[in-house]
Amino acid sequence: MNEPRKKNPTLGVGVLIVVVVLFVIGTVLFNALRSKREYDETVGAQASHAATSATATQAGSATQ
Repeated sequence: MNEPRKKNPTLGVGVLIVVVVLFVIGTVLFNALRSKREYDETVGAQASHAATSATATQAGSATQ
């Protein structure tokens, strides 16, 4: 009779590699977007604080 075919592990290893690469790419993108959001929040807060200070300084000098 026919002997059972031996399974070739190449397909399984290839799929595993693709899954790991996609996971790493997803993780890098997630971290980059999260860091960008945190950076935008801190820069936006500093810019609005600087604008408020400049407006207050201008208003103070205009009243004198």
